[in-house]
Amino acid sequence: MNSLRYLFTFIAAGTIYSCNQSAPKQTTDTTTVKSPEKKYLSQPLVTHIYTADPSAHVFNGRIYIYPSHDTATGVPEDDLGSHFDMRDFHVLSMDSVGGHVTDHGVALDIKNIPWAHRQLWAPDAAFANNTYYLFFPVKDSQDIFHIGVASSSKPEGPFKAEKTPIKGSYSIDPCVFRDDDGKYYLYFGGIWGGQLQRWNNNQYDSSKGNRKPNDQAILPRMAQLSPDMKSFATPVKEIKLVDEKGDLFKEKDNDKRFFEASWVHKYKGKYYFSYSTGDTHQLCYAIGDNPYGPFTYKGVILKPVEGWTSHHSIIEKDGKWYLFYHDVQLSGKTYLRNVKVTELHYNEDGSIETITP
Repeated sequence: MNSLRYLFTFIAAGTIYSCNQSAPKQTTDTTTVKSPEKKYLSQPLVTHIYTADPSAHVFNGRIYIYPSHDTATGVPEDDLGSHFDMRDFHVLSMDSVGGHVTDHGVALDIKNIPWAHRQLWAPDAAFANNTYYLFFPVKDSQDIFHIGVASSSKPEGPFKAEKTPIKGSYSIDPCVFRDDDGKYYLYFGGIWGGQLQRWNNNQYDSSKGNRKPNDQAILPRMAQLSPDMKSFATPVKEIKLVDEKGDLFKEKDNDKRFFEASWVHKYKGKYYFSYSTGDTHQLCYAIGDNPYGPFTYKGVILKPVEGWTSHHSIIEKDGKWYLFYHDVQLSGKTYLRNVKVTELHYNEDGSIETITP
């Protein structure tokens, strides 16, 4: 769809513009107003389905991407993300960035998750025990998010889900990180629709709402995984995300505080915790000396994309680093997204160059 048709679609539908868009100027004459061509840093990896929240990994020398699968559910948009109601996961793969992308089809359907009720959200994957594991959040019969796990002998699946969620898990956006010593850690959490604000000391309280501006910002969570990759080896703990003075952020620091979309990678011996700020639409990162943190805020990886959400992953392949992310170039709709990839660059001091999408 060219940019002019894209713009007219937005006007006709009366769609609210995302944070980095501006509504067209109103005119009282009949002169045709041409919109400037939209320029994107990169193009969608696939266009036959809508995909988002790409968790990328290199398995057997090939890049595998585990995204959400967006569909038009007809559910009205709200701050809880009710319109994101994924029903299955597809797995994408390619030999290298820029190469042909293969869609391996449905890897896991919500119908085949015994404990699932609705809303499959962003997944992640890992390889251990000669097995591939897919981690995913979905709501149970009480409409509470927990994190489940499924396994397969192949990175593309199909995956067979466990009968129950991981005991002690909650909220959304699982990220699995393997450290150099072979230990695996699961990072997770998301506020607003992700329900993290309802969990205190690992106990659920449905009456808890979003934090007030001067309250301490909600912290992401993590736990070490057991060797079987299906349970926690340690209690779930909060991750301290702090500023350069070592102070925790307040909710009003919403251009820096954690919202959702945890990702952890390692670069030159340092641990990088990256995440989305949600309502300010940035991908930020913080650096720590161990997988438990604390992580000190360092800056912005990706400025706001076209669309409301921002969710990513970071991998190294053939000596280069890449950022996988999504926007709404194909549809212009918040809930119909498309995954993309671009090269990531580090400065000599280990900081990451900010990307404009």
